[in-house]
Amino acid sequence: MSAVLRLRKILNCLGRPRLWRALVRGVAPSIEHRPALERLPVDRVVDAGANRGQFALACRLYLPGIPVHSFEPIPGEAEVFRAVLGEDDLVRLHGLALGSERGEAVLNLSARRDSSSLLPIGDEQARIFASTEKVGELRVPVGKLDDFFAEWGDARAMLLKLDVQGFELSVLKGAGDTLRRCAYVYCECSEVELYTGQALRAEIEGYLNGMGFARVLRLNETWNGGSLVQADYLFQRETRPAGVGSTVVD
Repeated sequence: MSAVLRLRKILNCLGRPRLWRALVRGVAPSIEHRPALERLPVDRVVDAGANRGQFALACRLYLPGIPVHSFEPIPGEAEVFRAVLGEDDLVRLHGLALGSERGEAVLNLSARRDSSSLLPIGDEQARIFASTEKVGELRVPVGKLDDFFAEWGDARAMLLKLDVQGFELSVLKGAGDTLRRCAYVYCECSEVELYTGQALRAEIEGYLNGMGFARVLRLNETWNGGSLVQADYLFQRETRPAGVGSTVVD
């Protein structure tokens, strides 16, 4: 995160007293996602890879009144999330990782916890992004998004956000029914292998194309030596659920 963005986040919190409790715990809303959030006509948000609640806080700002279901497997990060958002009746946190099958798996812990992954942390990740090297392991429960379908089965225009450090395609493969309730998928994708065995942007985009989604926006790009490393991508369902109008996102 750049120093400028960090300062913007702090100033954003200082101007909103309701965010002060989050700020004293070192958490600020991820305002860099505002261009992708504030214009979306959604009725539910699924937040895969919640960390300490940065994205959920952004949803409270830019999607007020919309329920959020967040998933975070690291107990320490989940504890901070609950301290920040635990009193918000519209936010529910699930303490597990997500994938294509239920079970347990070893989470590779990064020195920067939000870079931890169910995949091995690759050399390029540690080289390009400071302080993201592996520092330990943690066995965590893993579920599928479709295991929780009853919680959003009545939704008609959901937003699925994925920030799961190279495990995006596996999460999508465990979300077939959930994707049918989604109008948008907002996904961090990589152009180079940062985690060993991860699916890159082209493969993830191809999968989503096959599920009826088209890319409409790219933002929050990370470049290295003139080459794009990763970015956040917004995908919109080409055939929208009945009764939901279309939106053009610039």
